[in-house]
Amino acid sequence: MLKRLRIKFVIVIMSIVTVLFIVIFGFVLHFTKQNIERESIETMRSMAFRPPDGEPMRKPDKKPDNMPDNMPDNIRLPFFTVDITEDGSILTSGSDFFGLTDEATLTELVREVSESKKQTGILPDYDLRYMKSDMRRMSRIIFTDISREKAMLRGLLRNAVMIGLSGYAVFFVISLLLAKWVTRPVEKAWNEQKQFIADASHELKTPLTVIMTNAEMLEDTGYSEGDRAQFTQNILSTAKRMRKLVESLLELARLDSSRTQMKRERMDFSKLINDSILPFEPLFYENHMELAAEIEDGITIEGDKEKLRQVVTIILDNALKYCDPADKVTVCLKRQSASCILRISGLGTPLSKEECENIFKRFYRVDQARNDGQSYGLGLSIAESIIREHAGKIWAESENGYNTFFVSLPL
Repeated sequence: MLKRLRIKFVIVIMSIVTVLFIVIFGFVLHFTKQNIERESIETMRSMAFRPPDGEPMRKPDKKPDNMPDNMPDNIRLPFFTVDITEDGSILTSGSDFFGLTDEATLTELVREVSESKKQTGILPDYDLRYMKSDMRRMSRIIFTDISREKAMLRGLLRNAVMIGLSGYAVFFVISLLLAKWVTRPVEKAWNEQKQFIADASHELKTPLTVIMTNAEMLEDTGYSEGDRAQFTQNILSTAKRMRKLVESLLELARLDSSRTQMKRERMDFSKLINDSILPFEPLFYENHMELAAEIEDGITIEGDKEKLRQVVTIILDNALKYCDPADKVTVCLKRQSASCILRISGLGTPLSKEECENIFKRFYRVDQARNDGQSYGLGLSIAESIIREHAGKIWAESENGYNTFFVSLPL
């Protein structure tokens, strides 16, 4: 999928580049051609008002070097004029630049121009542009050579093609690099999704196996009623665990797709923290642990009260499970500049820098040996998604044996 996505991205980029090159070079060629034609026509128009100076036709000693091979030997560049008198005589001028010796060719040029209804046009067979001008006692036709114009345009086109191909190659390489860079988040999300599906399948496989095994044993009439009741209880408890897992997965999916309804309201965050701590005090007491609080009063924020309460509950639940017994867990809330910092710290198994980052990944558990089977490693992932929805930040640090979770939220 990623390969196809990158190919599509490169195709789109190169298509845009192709269109841009065609448009840019097309405009350059078009306006260059227009400018050359305009200058040529202006020159011809100025020649149309010169007094006639007919001269005899002279045959050139040799063919000029700048004359195209397909041009007749009797025409020399760049321009000449033909005056047609009332009696049909043809007078030419511009013989200093042209060899005008072939009367038949000259007559053919005059005939083609006379038959044309256009005042200005081109004779492609001779690479000549003409302009007709009617005077009092004669008609004048100005001819100018366009082979140089065509050569200039061909050179410009050739340069444009070379520049275009070079630019095309450069943009192709750039598009490959951009495609890899742009699809990197997609690749990361794709890999995380595949890992998520694999982990979810693994977590669901175990309880499903337990349910199927107990169901098969329940059908065996050789077991006593007490055993069969125990099998039923096992199925029920495992099904409840599966429901909890599925609900967590659905909540993560809703958070990822931003489909959760965030009930944003101004709240007393200090009071919310104190209220969230109260249910955990007896639980910590039963585990011979102390739960201390240092809450600054009057801190107000805007957000979803229940979602933020869930975040505090998740972190305290992790502290209850993984902090050392007979130790103190500290909950601290303070203002810091334009935000507030919630810090929950306790003594436990030291976490490496890599583990401090990985614990927010889905289904990640640091201490598999202490896993009681009730946790799926989704709590901190849910907490991170909730805090991200509140434009905040959550992270973990470990120092001197104390593991600390930080939550930063804007005031």
